[in-house]
Amino acid sequence: MGMTIAEKILAAHSGHDHVVPGQLIECATDWVLCHEITTPAALRMLEERGMDKVFDPSRIVAVPDHSVPAMNIKAAKMYQKLKSWVQEKGVKHFFDVGRGGIAHVVLENTGLVNPGQTLVSGDSHTCNAGALGMFATGVGSTDLAGAIYAGKVWFKIPETMLIRVTGEMQPGVTPKDIVLEVIKRIGADGANYMVMEWMGDTIDRMDMEGRFTLTNMAIEAGGKTGIVGVDETTRQYLRDRGVEPGSYTEYASDPDAKYKVVVEIDAAAVEPTVAYPHIPSNGRVAGSDRIAVTHAYVGSCTNGRIGDLRDVARILKGRKVAEGVQMIVVPATQAIWKQAAQEGLMEIFVDAGASVSYPSCGACLGMHSGVLGPDDVCISSSNRNFVGRMGDPTAQIYLASPATVAASAVAGFISDPREYNAPAPGTEAAD
Repeated sequence: MGMTIAEKILAAHSGHDHVVPGQLIECATDWVLCHEITTPAALRMLEERGMDKVFDPSRIVAVPDHSVPAMNIKAAKMYQKLKSWVQEKGVKHFFDVGRGGIAHVVLENTGLVNPGQTLVSGDSHTCNAGALGMFATGVGSTDLAGAIYAGKVWFKIPETMLIRVTGEMQPGVTPKDIVLEVIKRIGADGANYMVMEWMGDTIDRMDMEGRFTLTNMAIEAGGKTGIVGVDETTRQYLRDRGVEPGSYTEYASDPDAKYKVVVEIDAAAVEPTVAYPHIPSNGRVAGSDRIAVTHAYVGSCTNGRIGDLRDVARILKGRKVAEGVQMIVVPATQAIWKQAAQEGLMEIFVDAGASVSYPSCGACLGMHSGVLGPDDVCISSSNRNFVGRMGDPTAQIYLASPATVAASAVAGFISDPREYNAPAPGTEAAD
């Protein structure tokens, strides 16, 4: 029996020629990603046991991103703990405040993490990096401590779900709509502890930004990780970051690889989708109901990339955010913020009445810079809409693509972005 991409990577990192789902392995970790929220707890575990060391300072990437710049003393102390540890241990790759942004998006653009590698972090959306053809997953602080200390973690080999997406997406439909449609079909636990492997001609034509959105949300279906096989799109993305083919290992699933589940998606049939409260699987067609919104949020590790901001600018150019709606746009990294400014997108956002914030996870998980109050209604390009996720537990969170968020901000209620495909009268769409 053949193996999937994920099984081949895990076999290679555990000294096995062949592995099967359910098998327990000790897996070598190529990279450990750290931020200021979960890492301090792992460090305390090591310090309390006299195991205060780093397996390889050149294989740690540290990016403070959740509560920075610090909004209170507690957050400041957590940031200080991460920074002092980085300095003490000589951690080579540190993307400090003002030099980084949201960790997953920072990391995907560095050229450090490559196909065929393994990555762990104390953050559930580590699966984001699976779009590069690597095995990337979130772990708890205990396993994170072990990875920092020894460069190894224990895994049970996961089963794999194959998601085959074929056909042309309609205008106005984005990869975010595709992944929301998949989660709607399979349920919020439909991929429980599985690898979600994406393939098909739709994926072949999709750029890396779209693929990162797909793999980012594997955890919202209960998945262990998401993964996309390496192709010329992946190779060119890495070349642009100074990484040449031949310096990494490409794995492809065997023709006779065993999949637990196969999901077939006709991309042409997918419409702009909104996940209603309070679960990402509660998907409906955008504009099905005229639901008034008080907040519109564009950002997060799912959809704060330059392509997302361009989608928003096309809709906002020449238009205004509706009265009574607070719109916040958060570029995912400093580099994306700068690029958006150079392209004139920031001016479009400000002219429309949106607030542009600094790169951070803050509002996505209700920590700062956009926390929701009682009975607020937010349409968000982030990844989770659980009760209390973005603030007060009575707030309502609707998940959607950046285009749908922008259209809804202009209308003042949840709207179909296809109604805004044409530029506003007297304007041209943003480049």
